[in-house]
Amino acid sequence: MVRPERRTRTDLAVVALIAVAALVGGAVLWFNSDARATVSETAAQPIPEPPAATGVPPTLTEAWRATSPATPIPVVAGPAVVTGSGNEVLGHDPLTGQVAWRYARDLPLCTVGTEWDRAIAVFRKSENCSEVTSLRGPTGVRGPQRNSDAEFGTQLLADGTYVTATGQRSFESWRSDLVRTQQFGMPPAVKNPGNNLTRPECTYSSIGVGDERIGAVESCPGEQGRITVLKTHPEDDEKPEEVFSVILGSTSAGIVAVNDKHVAVVLRDRSQVVVYNNNGSLVTTFPVRAGTPDLRANVQVESTAKGRRIYWHTGVDTIALDPGTLTPLWTAPDTLGPGVGFGGKLLVPVPGGLAVVDAVTGNPERVIPVDRGGYTGPIQLTTVGPMLLEQRGDTLVALR
Repeated sequence: MVRPERRTRTDLAVVALIAVAALVGGAVLWFNSDARATVSETAAQPIPEPPAATGVPPTLTEAWRATSPATPIPVVAGPAVVTGSGNEVLGHDPLTGQVAWRYARDLPLCTVGTEWDRAIAVFRKSENCSEVTSLRGPTGVRGPQRNSDAEFGTQLLADGTYVTATGQRSFESWRSDLVRTQQFGMPPAVKNPGNNLTRPECTYSSIGVGDERIGAVESCPGEQGRITVLKTHPEDDEKPEEVFSVILGSTSAGIVAVNDKHVAVVLRDRSQVVVYNNNGSLVTTFPVRAGTPDLRANVQVESTAKGRRIYWHTGVDTIALDPGTLTPLWTAPDTLGPGVGFGGKLLVPVPGGLAVVDAVTGNPERVIPVDRGGYTGPIQLTTVGPMLLEQRGDTLVALR
């Protein structure tokens, strides 16, 4: 028999010191961890789906409001109205405005967007907007997360399938599990210089998305603007797929709308919209009254809303575009935003209220007065159930 080893007091002291060191180290790691610095208060019960709008009401009054500088447009995730301010994201009951869930970090918000019935919150660190978290609309429960290379001032653009984070030097797209499907340009930490090797010195002044396509206006040395259209999900996420890329001949261009066959671009210095097909051929042009766009992102994002038709706010007027050809159908003059479908009609923000417009003809029927308390700037509209949501600068206002 082997004589058992004896434990000395020194052995026990060493074991105790190791245990204490492990506990202290774990405490230090936890104290400085992202988990400790995160607050996730989920809904006690999922936010119920609101009833559908049955028509356009004769009057509208303010039901509730919230400060939301992190949402450039009203954000609706499932039944929840989502706001973002400072370092926290809130999910509201759309009818009452009551906060049902809350997500916060010890980092400031860059922006909040939505897709897949989830809110997508992007937080900033010292070098970029790198911390991305998705939150389920009805409950605020966390979904997929990722680290990104998104730049300060990024805005999230959704095309119904993918989300694209804008940027002046690079932009990238994510699928529903937040896995990146493409990255174009030169990100801060270049891992694959070949992702835009042909034009690495170019920057991006305007970005738009639609039908799994991305349209970008490139600003390149020695050129007068360039329009490039890419696939949002190429076969190889390390090799972007360009549909086409051609010179515009304008230094003040913006992407109006993109679909699987065409892209429409406004040339503000010419008061003109040009439409290209996938061959890079100019299909048509039409004149517009072009005003100054509402620039709230790191690149220019045109004020465009989609439904059965595409509605674009030129900065002065609202124009309805054919969803296939991207050519104009009618124009509503002197408006404040692109409009939204509601109760079988189109509601377009105008000074003093919301114009009720026939969506087919563009004929105005009446104006519903809305007291905006002296606010006269651009307005983005969204609906959820019987509620109309107006984004007025840094404030979200719910009307009913």
